[in-house]
Amino acid sequence: MTIPQPVARVLNHAPSYYAATANRSLELTHLQGAQEADVCIVGGGFSGLNTAIELAERGLSVVLLEAHQIGWGASGRNGGQLIRGVGHDVEQFQPVLGVEGVDALKRMGFEAVDIVRQRIERYAIDCHLTWGYCDLANKPRHLAGFEEEQADLKRLGYPHPLRLVPRDGMREVIGSERYLGGLVDMGSGHLHPLNLALGEAAAAVSLGVRLFEGSAVQRIDYGPQITVHTAHGSVRAGQLVLACNAYLQGLQPTLSGKVLPAGSYIIATEPLSESLAHELLPQNMAVCDQAVGLDYFRLSADRRLLFGGACHYSGRDPRDIAAYMQPKMLKVFAQLQGINIDYQWGGMIGIGVNRLPQIGRLPDRPNVYYAQAYAGHGLNATHLAGRLIAEAISGQVQGRFDLFDRVPHPTFPGGPRLRSPLLALGMLWYRLKDLI
Repeated sequence: MTIPQPVARVLNHAPSYYAATANRSLELTHLQGAQEADVCIVGGGFSGLNTAIELAERGLSVVLLEAHQIGWGASGRNGGQLIRGVGHDVEQFQPVLGVEGVDALKRMGFEAVDIVRQRIERYAIDCHLTWGYCDLANKPRHLAGFEEEQADLKRLGYPHPLRLVPRDGMREVIGSERYLGGLVDMGSGHLHPLNLALGEAAAAVSLGVRLFEGSAVQRIDYGPQITVHTAHGSVRAGQLVLACNAYLQGLQPTLSGKVLPAGSYIIATEPLSESLAHELLPQNMAVCDQAVGLDYFRLSADRRLLFGGACHYSGRDPRDIAAYMQPKMLKVFAQLQGINIDYQWGGMIGIGVNRLPQIGRLPDRPNVYYAQAYAGHGLNATHLAGRLIAEAISGQVQGRFDLFDRVPHPTFPGGPRLRSPLLALGMLWYRLKDLI
């Protein structure tokens, strides 16, 4: 099949703080000529990189193709928040997976963070990993939800400290009066996501993985042996992994209909004084509120506030990200009035109808695997996806991959033209309910 090539939006090339502080050491070329491997992976973000590492650690040969640069998509542009869990409201899958299956998903959400921790330690990746995270309550019902979540995490044996923070104790966490309380989790945290991706690319190369940038896929020939074609070369492999997420576009039409690209945006301030940075986030935690159009923010290693959110389903980016995001930031931190915004950027995350990461294989093509639609949990869930796919391909571990593969994922209604407008309309309803 012939693949229509993606058209990059202007904001997807806006200079980010991460790109300006990237640890680029690898010099990668585009694919030229014919290659053979056990597995070909399409996509050079966290899903593809970690699948490659997991497969190579198990002794399989791997070629990875990236259309742009390593970490070019959401992996290199996200908020850098490393938060436990996979998916949203996983109890909804109990009719399909049973109580034990749902609990297994939850525990794999703990494991997903541990994989990141272990990968950074094993390969000595410099990405400013910092522990500490707080969910922020916008409404009283959020506080009740935090109590239920804390109890459930303890039931499941969550090994890290958890602490409910009342409103009169919130100054210990955040220099804002906006929130009613919080749930602190010392097993989650934050990091520099692009440097993590670049470090993992270096780790993959050290394991013998062949990485190629600037190698957009133009055609895939399916069969017992799969051949993936780029402009200047091809890869023949027994197994294929599609790890393109929000940038999948027309590469695989069935999967494209199950993931909707949604825009998310971040601004980074100028470096703050030590005293001001401490006033904003005294314990240097990553934080996230509970609104439908959530805000998430944290400090960088050089004391900038990175403030993100404003998830857009309409397919249209703000004309000026800073002008759009700065008022939101000032509602939280009025003390940042007059502080310069040095960076503004956006990118696409992948959303599925049921908000569970889509990790599986094509039913009509059992040697084609995929991972996509992380719905904001991508930093950790991508690492779990890589492990589960590697377990399935290698056959060394049974059952875990199948839990995800068993969950049905509806196709978004409306076709390619109407999916985004219909979802934007639906999300408007949830935003209006959130105001009540």
